[in-house]
Amino acid sequence: MHINWTGPEQRGHVLLIAGDAAVRRRAVQVAPSANLAAIGVVPAWVLLGSQVPSDTTYLDGARDPNTVLMRLRAAAATSGPLLVYLTGRLTLDRRGRDLHLALTGTTASTVRYTALPWEWLETELRHRPAGLTTVVLDLVADKAAWPVLQERGGLPPLPPADVYGVVVPPAFTGGAELVSSYTRHWIDQLHRSPSRPTNVQLHAFSAAAAALPPGTLTLPATRELSAPAAADARRHAPQHPHPYAHQPAQAAEQPVRAAHPTASPAEPAAPPAGPPVPPGRPGEDPRPYIHALASRGRHLEAATLAQAWEQHVLQTHGATSPEATHWAEIRADLARMAGNYVLATQLWIGAGRTRLTLQHPDAPEVLAAAAGALYCWTQLKDAAAAREAGPELVRLLRALPSLEPRLLRLTQQRLEALNGAPSHR
Repeated sequence: MHINWTGPEQRGHVLLIAGDAAVRRRAVQVAPSANLAAIGVVPAWVLLGSQVPSDTTYLDGARDPNTVLMRLRAAAATSGPLLVYLTGRLTLDRRGRDLHLALTGTTASTVRYTALPWEWLETELRHRPAGLTTVVLDLVADKAAWPVLQERGGLPPLPPADVYGVVVPPAFTGGAELVSSYTRHWIDQLHRSPSRPTNVQLHAFSAAAAALPPGTLTLPATRELSAPAAADARRHAPQHPHPYAHQPAQAAEQPVRAAHPTASPAEPAAPPAGPPVPPGRPGEDPRPYIHALASRGRHLEAATLAQAWEQHVLQTHGATSPEATHWAEIRADLARMAGNYVLATQLWIGAGRTRLTLQHPDAPEVLAAAAGALYCWTQLKDAAAAREAGPELVRLLRALPSLEPRLLRLTQQRLEALNGAPSHR
């Protein structure tokens, strides 16, 4: 097949594939559908790191590997950047000793007929030019696949694709979070960074922050990242929590300046009141200071300062101004950082509804607010709190015509299930 890789018709593509869930002793090790729902609300241009027109394909619950192959082949033929995200259970065809991504319904005896061979990925991606293909993995290896991974020193490469991700060993008993730790941190870094980090930075941040069990295979291993890349990652670490980029008007009029020499680098001095500002010169942007407080675990102080700035902006610019909405989003992300997903969900929904009155439903800021709301709602463990926020979230998602329909459908299904669940407050 001849592919035209250049010219004005260039398009990008995001292919999201959820395989079979991995379960150990009734504990879910990886929930592919939850991972897909979380990463699926991130705009395609953010996932790709490219502004070219892009398409997204979701494959969740597929049972026929040939169906997946057709989608993979179509994605590989795209003329622009391509990102393939794979999550689920990695298994082995014991007869041929070939690695496969287990699909829904795959068993040990049906791997050859119901799972996606790793070799198919190699075949479909090998003809793409270097620098245009990224594969992100969040997998759990089962008992059949893990010894083979150790014996072969990891997964077979997928040249010319750049491969990032983790493969968790089968002894892992699973965690309490619905979305896998690595995927969650990958999304969080995209969500909070003022400019999109590189994929190397995203992987380094996520692998370091995720609660990965001992023995986890990381691709590439963090120790294999070059010193310049690691330094670059630290230099570009997020400094404030606004999602994705595209900053609205600054609440403070002056650019960020270095802190006053008398301020302690470890513990920032208490800012003066009315309106509060970071230590240093008047007019400094307070957001990096507030984010630094939250990053050190001083969540109450960070939230108090952010709320004070929000009140100041409300009085100055009005309740429906872009500036006020921006500060509501900052408070939402601070609540997420503090683990208060109830408040975070409420604030993100409110920000999304306000942005809908100011911007087009397809605007990146609108989609980012919806992504924040949906992600935080999926983290709610209490049925009563999720039920309370669910209807407003559904109304917000319904107002977004470019949203993948399955995300709204999954949200409605979970809300219906929650309506029959007991409360545990």
